[in-house]
Amino acid sequence: MIDRQTIERIKDAANIVDVVSEFVTLRKSGANYKGLCPFHNEKTPSFIVSPSKGICRCFSCGKGGDSVGFIMEHEQLTYPEALRWLANKYHIEIKEKEMTDEERAQMSRRESLFIVNDWAKSYFEDILHNDVDGIAVGMQYFRSRGFRDDIIRKFALGYALPQRDAMASTALKKGYQADFLTGTGLCYRRDDGTLMDRFAGRVIFPWINVSGRVCAFGGRLLDSRTKGVQQKYVNSPDSDIYHKDHELYGIFQAKKAIVKEDRVYMVEGYTDVISMHQCGLENVVANSGTALSMHQIRLLHRFTSNITLIYDGDDAGKHAAIRGTDMLLSEGMNIKVLLLPQDEDPDSFARSHSAEEFREYIEKHQTDFVEFKIALLLDGVTDPIKRSEAISDIVRSISMIPDHIIRATYLSECKLRTGVSEDVLNRTMNRFIKQSQDEKEKEFRRQQEYAQREEDAVRAELQQNVASQTSPSGNGSSSAGVSPSTGNTSASGSAAREILESGNTASNSMQKLEASLVQMVVKYGERPEFDVEGEDGKMYRLTVAQYIAVNLDTDDIRLSMPIYQQIINEACEHSSDEGFVAARYLTSHPDPEVSRLADSMNKLDPILSTSLNKREDNLTIKLQVDHTLNEYRLQIIDNELQSLLRQSTVENDREKLEELLREIQEKRKFQKDFARQVGRD
Repeated sequence: MIDRQTIERIKDAANIVDVVSEFVTLRKSGANYKGLCPFHNEKTPSFIVSPSKGICRCFSCGKGGDSVGFIMEHEQLTYPEALRWLANKYHIEIKEKEMTDEERAQMSRRESLFIVNDWAKSYFEDILHNDVDGIAVGMQYFRSRGFRDDIIRKFALGYALPQRDAMASTALKKGYQADFLTGTGLCYRRDDGTLMDRFAGRVIFPWINVSGRVCAFGGRLLDSRTKGVQQKYVNSPDSDIYHKDHELYGIFQAKKAIVKEDRVYMVEGYTDVISMHQCGLENVVANSGTALSMHQIRLLHRFTSNITLIYDGDDAGKHAAIRGTDMLLSEGMNIKVLLLPQDEDPDSFARSHSAEEFREYIEKHQTDFVEFKIALLLDGVTDPIKRSEAISDIVRSISMIPDHIIRATYLSECKLRTGVSEDVLNRTMNRFIKQSQDEKEKEFRRQQEYAQREEDAVRAELQQNVASQTSPSGNGSSSAGVSPSTGNTSASGSAAREILESGNTASNSMQKLEASLVQMVVKYGERPEFDVEGEDGKMYRLTVAQYIAVNLDTDDIRLSMPIYQQIINEACEHSSDEGFVAARYLTSHPDPEVSRLADSMNKLDPILSTSLNKREDNLTIKLQVDHTLNEYRLQIIDNELQSLLRQSTVENDREKLEELLREIQEKRKFQKDFARQVGRD
């Protein structure tokens, strides 16, 4: 995590005119600058940059922000990634939290793997453009596919020489370690230990991740060598920097166009993506023939909620269109399906049509996913059992859609197309929704149980330490806690043990309340719900995340789990960022633990108290936030009172005992106040 001081240094150094000028041609206009908006197509400049305020804004589409916000929107980066982008531009060293030796070694290894991949990309490109074999074989293949030079450069296409150790020997001579060559999957070792090139004799397609770094490669055998060969393509194996189900081919080249068009086209192969780019459709990515994963869907959801699946018109293409779509629906994606004419794929269709013709074909022939599934599964099916199974499958897909109105609309369409009564369809859908909700609750409970086990392990270690420190011999043996000379109970040892041993129930209650607060931040963190009077007497409107963070900070409270505290701190910090949505930011967080926990909490229904209905209107949320904060404060006071009471039973010093009693009376006043506020005796 980047420390606060470094963030301020980056923001102070970033000149908004300087930053925007890298992407937009600006002209002076009075005290400001003006240019064409980079976020939408326009002919008349409406994008204004104010150097005095340090912000930019398009008065047509409304997008803009400060330097960090502009880079986040334009480059489609997360907040930390945008800060690093600016830090690199202004040569500011980023000091993050102190890492362990293990973390430092892991980060060093990851960086080394990226460096090796970057060198390999340049090596393959150089072979393609400058080596005799590269030009005669590799470039000839790309020319036969109709790829232009600018497109070949754009996707950093390359060629690997057919000699089985050509790249490996060159890399070793350059000083790159064999461990990193095998770690990236560029090379592998034979049984005799010889280092061999994985992609020898293949044309190369680099995988460039969303941040612009080469994480993997794909290699294709050339046409003359593919006869009878099952595996035309070979991809890099999973590594520390590449997981196939996390990446999408072409995402780096497509992300700006996806945002601009507010739609992404999904195809299957490398050449489909490249040909569509050359045709003029740049908002396209490929999942390389695998089923979509949740990681890939969330990556896309950072840029758009609209996706069109483009497949061949044959039976294989039709069934490929169904894979992974339930997950897309569950993430709130709006899905369209386009089947191309028989014997056409996106590659061939793009090469024979202009961008305008392709777009026109998409608009005319793309079908809403649920309608497509109804037509596909029920076409020609007369058997009652098979028909009922198909209808159940369709309703299950509809149940995945989070928006109630869209769900109801699809259900009405399903009724018209199937002839099944809406009441039956509704009951079936509600059954699927309940099953899904039960699974989410089980997952959330598993997360809580895991956290509890972690806490119990720490508690056991503390108990052992306390027992060790309070034993007479100092060697960890048990002690009765009685001094032989005075007969008085040893307060420090026994009180500490009692607190630890009796803390489980209170700890569970505290953890549930903390989880509830964090869930509210995840689900509603960006909502500006609370009007609060500041120390200067002015009224300020705070978001849910800011309100919770301010209340905890005012009471000097830190949550027991660091990951909970991190979520609240970051949501509060970014609440003022333009377009910030807590759930979107946290579920796509670079820290996988944060994103996994946020995703679980976001999918689960709000943890509401029994006194409030399960609604998500503004008033209910405000009441629930205040209610939970007061319950949490009350639990803290209950715990403190228990500790003070235990201390008072073993305290022999009169003055200290009187001081403890005064503190107990004071705590009880607070206890009554908060108990009254939460409706408890």
